[in-house]
Amino acid sequence: MKLNAMIADDEPLARERLKFLLSVDEEIAITRECRNGREVVAALKESRYDVLFLDIQMPGASGFEIIEQVGVAQMPILVFVTAHNHYAVKAFEVHALDYLTKPVEAERLKAALLRVREQIVSQAALMTQEQLKSVLAALRDGDEGLRDYPRRLVVPNGTRDSFVNVDDIEWIEAADYYSCLHVGTKALMLRETIKQLAETLDPRKFVRVHRSAIVNIGYVREILREGRSEGWVLLSNGHQLKMSKTGWQALLAAGRHA
Repeated sequence: MKLNAMIADDEPLARERLKFLLSVDEEIAITRECRNGREVVAALKESRYDVLFLDIQMPGASGFEIIEQVGVAQMPILVFVTAHNHYAVKAFEVHALDYLTKPVEAERLKAALLRVREQIVSQAALMTQEQLKSVLAALRDGDEGLRDYPRRLVVPNGTRDSFVNVDDIEWIEAADYYSCLHVGTKALMLRETIKQLAETLDPRKFVRVHRSAIVNIGYVREILREGRSEGWVLLSNGHQLKMSKTGWQALLAAGRHA
């Protein structure tokens, strides 16, 4: 299992040390090095990476600012590599898989890589289950059209409840037990999992293109294929989302019947 890796650190010596330690693992391919936050954000929007070794304090944007700009759901598996240990709690709040302190030791890095591989295997197993469900949903017969799907969702916000027109939702992002509804410039948190929403919304309009994202096909501008297994969905607002192979198949099926 060849892993496509990126190293992001503004210190050349730190990058060289990490490359040296990773070089003994033949299943790691370091395909990108970044020196600042701007380069990291640009690289993540251009290509897909399995794992990102990310420094926290960098010029251009800190590690946490990078995650905020790209979005947790769009990040690769994340391993922080930093000289500071007081960011650990915050790192795991943004779903980092591991947290390495400099200077990185070979055995500690080896343990982190083991966790990375276990995470990828776990994601693949989950993806297989979700892919099967997505394919079955895309192949449902005309009876699906008889179902009454919600036209508005109620989003609690403190002492107020907001009503959101379903057709105005551009895409939905998984956030643990919540889902983030992206409506224009607004991001609204709804206490429903992305799995629950995928089963609730009209599959002729809303397609789960990735385990972490549902798109409204009315806002899809382009489909960008990347190899056999994954690709990207480009929305009319310019936002780019990861797309799995089955998500691509389900999107095409929904597009043909839209």
